[in-house]
Amino acid sequence: MARVEEFYKYVKYPLITEKSVLMVERENKITLIVDKKATKPILKKVISEYFGVRVKKVNIMNTHKGEKKAIITFYTLDDAMKVATSLGIL
Repeated sequence: MARVEEFYKYVKYPLITEKSVLMVERENKITLIVDKKATKPILKKVISEYFGVRVKKVNIMNTHKGEKKAIITFYTLDDAMKVATSLGIL
């Protein structure tokens, strides 16, 4: 299990909007604002170890505000709900 320090080193906070909540429920995806040094393999490893879930895919993009946004896709709705509940999205 990943340490709390390692998780929060890369993940700043969850992005909570109406669209992101619908993505959790419909597409098994959560949206996070992450550190600029975070990469897809690092995020996949940290999230899967910290929460004990299977991550299917990670998409990363830079926002116009200069932040880095990651969309994490899970294999099952249960995994997405578990992570979203733990982070306070739902």
